[in-house]
Amino acid sequence: MTYGLVKPTNAILVQGKPFVQELKIETATNCYPGRLVITGTNDDDVVVCGAAGIAFGWLGYEQADANFMPTNVDTIYTVNHMAPVLYGGNFVIVGHLANGESVKKGDRLTAGASGELIKAVASTVTAGATPVTGSAATGTISGGIPLGGIVVAIALETVNASTGAADIMVKSMI
Repeated sequence: MTYGLVKPTNAILVQGKPFVQELKIETATNCYPGRLVITGTNDDDVVVCGAAGIAFGWLGYEQADANFMPTNVDTIYTVNHMAPVLYGGNFVIVGHLANGESVKKGDRLTAGASGELIKAVASTVTAGATPVTGSAATGTISGGIPLGGIVVAIALETVNASTGAADIMVKSMI
């Protein structure tokens, strides 16, 4: 439990007002509410985000049209159904922490496999034998995406998922 916040029952939005787009489920694999998504083949399609992917939103639940809403938050969306995608940051959502992860409140999280969350790791730059002295050098990192992907959320509770994936309340950064 996070003090001041209560994890909802059969809902994923805890607090805040995200932007919402209704988009079509292109591939249903792992398309559960609370999972990270990326654009599919077309701009109106979504698929679950993979490890280190650049997610743009979260699959919603309680915002879904009654004709397409899964039975509960543990039920997958169906191919070609319309699903709400929540985005815009600064809201609290129940995401899914990947199996094997253990995070503390305040940890930064990135995209793991299957639209789940994993703990972000600090990036390091290995010193080489040749100093970089000018803008003509190759291998520039300005404007690049970190190897582990972007930070998509901040943990708002301590969760140990070392024996199985678990729900986690997070502040969305996307």
